[in-house]
Amino acid sequence: MEASYRHTQIGTLTLAILFGSLAVIAVIGIQTGWNAVLVIVAAVLLVCGIVFSSLTVEIRDGVLDCRFSTGLIRKRFALQDIVDARAVRNRWYYGWGIRWTPRGWLWNVSGLDAIELSFASGRAFRIGTDRPEELAAALKRAIT
Repeated sequence: MEASYRHTQIGTLTLAILFGSLAVIAVIGIQTGWNAVLVIVAAVLLVCGIVFSSLTVEIRDGVLDCRFSTGLIRKRFALQDIVDARAVRNRWYYGWGIRWTPRGWLWNVSGLDAIELSFASGRAFRIGTDRPEELAAALKRAIT
């Protein structure tokens, strides 16, 4: 079955910060000599850049699928478990990546916009997106 919604958001600012940091580490390594700490920090930043460079959200076959760039980290929700989806704005200090917030878990690669999923259990889950109204509308259509 074809996806009723699919969008990938690229974390451009996240990538710029990560790769800018890598460039600074490279300059330090070249000027002062490479050591284990610089290599480990560079490796961690590179892995984070690869794993968290984008977030794809897809609605297909009764499932909402969220996955960071490589698909190594993903979360799936049965549409039947979702009771509501609404566009929200995150506070700036919630940050990017995978975060615990006062409203539950947040997955985000860029910006402050998100949708908040509400479940019958009372828990909530936020998914960052640069198209919150579009995603909320697609989810509302899918869960009704």
